Amino acid sequence: MKLKPQNRKKSATTQLQEVLRANRNGKALGIYSICSANRFVLEAGMAQAKRDESLLLIEATSNQVNQFGGYTGQTPAEFADFVGEVADFMGLPRSRIVLGGDHLGPHVWRSNPAAVAMQHARKLVSDYVRAGFTKIHLDSSMPLADDAVTKKLPLADEIVSERAADLCAAAETTHREMAGGSTAPVYVIGTEVPIPGGEQAGSQAPEVTRAKSLAKTLQIARKEFLKRGLADAWKRVIAVVVQPGVEFGDQSVFGYDAKKAAALSKFCKQHWHGVYEAHSTDYQAKDALRRMVQDHFAILKVGPWLTFAFREAVFALEAVERELACVRPGMKLSELAATLDEAMLENPKYWAGYYQGNESALRFSRKFSYSDRVRYYWPQARVAEAVKQLIGNLSGEAIPVSLLSQYLPRQADRIRAGALANGPIELIRDKISEVIDQYSFACGMGRSKGAPC
Repeated sequence: MKLKPQNRKKSATTQLQEVLRANRNGKALGIYSICSANRFVLEAGMAQAKRDESLLLIEATSNQVNQFGGYTGQTPAEFADFVGEVADFMGLPRSRIVLGGDHLGPHVWRSNPAAVAMQHARKLVSDYVRAGFTKIHLDSSMPLADDAVTKKLPLADEIVSERAADLCAAAETTHREMAGGSTAPVYVIGTEVPIPGGEQAGSQAPEVTRAKSLAKTLQIARKEFLKRGLADAWKRVIAVVVQPGVEFGDQSVFGYDAKKAAALSKFCKQHWHGVYEAHSTDYQAKDALRRMVQDHFAILKVGPWLTFAFREAVFALEAVERELACVRPGMKLSELAATLDEAMLENPKYWAGYYQGNESALRFSRKFSYSDRVRYYWPQARVAEAVKQLIGNLSGEAIPVSLLSQYLPRQADRIRAGALANGPIELIRDKISEVIDQYSFACGMGRSKGAPC
């Protein structure tokens, strides 16, 4: 949906709320959420938002970005500045961007007692709000070190909601302390999703959230918010996270089945003032994503599919690089794939618990798994240097389109049509945009048009 001229003076968060209200009222409109700190992914998303004249929702998780740096090494304020700098570079007004915090809660500190973990979590939420993040997913679903829980059973709704309300209170206090005119946070609650970073999918599709269970969750959550004097904040709870039955794992994708989610869709229309937020929508078919939006899963989270496309692009360009080295003497190969795998083997903590099998199977999964655990390694210095080397080798002199046709055929077609510049950075962005364009279509922002960069 293109931004109307009269709406452009409104804050991006207000416009987001209007989109979600329109969905709630029966219009097939939604918004996709880019959950990535990869610069190429952010650039591709911003290019798409410029083409569509739409909002752009960008989210960081507590694993990626927190007061101690997270795996990106960035605090919330530093991530916000980074996104702003990329937006300036891409020519997208910062006023069109909504920053969100995903899975904000005690997850990172779950090995600590509740008193310690929640203290860190309150600081985490406060730092996000203070840095200008206005869409806050409150996630306190994980057992902490001194919680008495039965193995494999979830934490009680009462405890989850009590802690979520506690975090909301911290966010509201921080917002009141900020300069006048700052946008009040909007909230997402609910946790029937994988933990931050994803989880392994089994051989069966996940069970769709039951409407009866959701009704209980919302009732308890509302009670806890009101108990703390957070009635106004409860009105700003724009969505609840539920499980629509979609998921992906190492080599499997479970598609959306509208029939199985029919009761949830009906519940939203009749009993809930907000919409649904759907996590792990990666690798869904374009028409399935569109149907999800129609069924009030109006916020579609996507992350690994975007860095999966980035990996496809740079691996394809490395194959191009090897071919060009035969006819361009003196070219020092980037050895990107080999460097990346070495980094993953030396520090296996981000993938070892997700992949199974013998060494050949593990080698395959490290490269080609839908889980895309490789995304954690792109920021490492020597891997980033290999990407830089690859781009440098392919810059300055046009890549033969006949060669690109072998490894990036869609991009080659766009170059021949004059719709895409022949350069490595443009090729990478365009490959990622093939994914983002499907979400744009699903959310009613644009037509599925091939997304030329």
